[in-house]
Amino acid sequence: MTGSELPSGWSYLPLLDCGEWFGGGTPSKSKSEYWSNGTINWLSPKDMGELILTDTQDRVTVAAIANSATRLIEGPSVALVVRSGILERTLPVAVVPFSTTLNQDMRAVIVSGIASPKWIAYCLKAREREILARCRKAGTTVASIETPRLMQFEIPVAPIAEQERIVVELERRLSHVDQAILDLKAAAIKVKQLREAILWSAVFPSLGGVDVRGLPALLDGWEWTTLGAVAEVVGGVTKDAKRQSDPRFVEVPYLRVANVQLGFLKLDEVTTIRVHPDKVKALRLESGDILFNEGGDRDKLGRGWIWEGQVDDCIHQNHVFRARLKEPRLHPKFVSWVGNTFGRRWFEAAGKQTTNLASINKTVLESFPVPMPPPGAASKIVADVERRLSLVEAASGSISENLGKAASLRRSLFAAAFSGKLVPQDHSDEPADVLLARIREEHATADDAAKGKTAGRGAPRKKKEATA
Repeated sequence: MTGSELPSGWSYLPLLDCGEWFGGGTPSKSKSEYWSNGTINWLSPKDMGELILTDTQDRVTVAAIANSATRLIEGPSVALVVRSGILERTLPVAVVPFSTTLNQDMRAVIVSGIASPKWIAYCLKAREREILARCRKAGTTVASIETPRLMQFEIPVAPIAEQERIVVELERRLSHVDQAILDLKAAAIKVKQLREAILWSAVFPSLGGVDVRGLPALLDGWEWTTLGAVAEVVGGVTKDAKRQSDPRFVEVPYLRVANVQLGFLKLDEVTTIRVHPDKVKALRLESGDILFNEGGDRDKLGRGWIWEGQVDDCIHQNHVFRARLKEPRLHPKFVSWVGNTFGRRWFEAAGKQTTNLASINKTVLESFPVPMPPPGAASKIVADVERRLSLVEAASGSISENLGKAASLRRSLFAAAFSGKLVPQDHSDEPADVLLARIREEHATADDAAKGKTAGRGAPRKKKEATA
């Protein structure tokens, strides 16, 4: 089999012809009679976590169905998301084994006898990249699928008996891959916890209690100080849009909050700003400078790392603070580790809080408590921690590599399943086109008024037509 050829007995079928399709709608949230004590499942994108769904988070009433665009889908179906930001990355698909209604961002199909719901669902996941490339609307604020193109998208259909064998074997193999992925993710969590434990033990060798100020108790020879006492803390430049054309200004790179991550700097995109030469001189970063974010979202509060001179003449914006050590007993990495461990809790307690945001100012940052080790200890601590972290990072890299291999294997299994290479064929199976012809004949002789719409509209093709 090469190119667009299918195995013997297989056919291509447009999604439109796979069964009866349903759209959805959202009953008015302001009408409690549509939602209160509802017993009918209402499916929305937030429910699409597993391939086989077991329930929905929301339920509606009979009144909601009678007075809104949502309709009851009676029986098993295959549902997919057609409007959501997640469509930028993936196409959520699921088998829905129970009756349900849908919201307006979903589509679902009750599959006809030509295929099983699992076959359709797995095939859509196997072809999700192609579906998104061909059917996603361009230029929309929220990513969405163009329904007419989706309905014309063709999927391969094997003989029904072969479908069952393929699905069983696919699920057997996927179960091993999925378990491996779960194990790797669990290992990644343990590695992260180990990394945090290494850093905590480095900056606080003993936590035997607290002192009178509520700070962790330190070993003999250690003492508490403040960042302002051991470093010069400086705020960054504020962009003045009105003065960007000032001929005296020079253009230089500058760090934003997005560049300063927890324990590393993300420098793949460093923007520039025009400022006065005096400002460049005052704010130019030097190797060893410790960076702290002012805040914003809580995960950004106080996070930071060390500047190591990666970009020439680089300065920093006003939402990023720079601390330049003047105490020789401390090491920049040691202080940054303090900020990224104990400091995260301290900044949240001491900073300014709103509903979803938090921030620190220069005064708060200068008062940040820093443990001071004995002379010469900080450099030894840093060397030991870096040695131990190198082993952790190697383990983390191995986990990431194997997660990538598992994802690749998953894609390979899907590709093999829907090209007829996963299980041997049985040539006594009834071909898909023969079954489809019989289904259409049965529908044609049925009472359309009683039976509703039929599933089929056109003869399948043995080979896929070339795409313009």
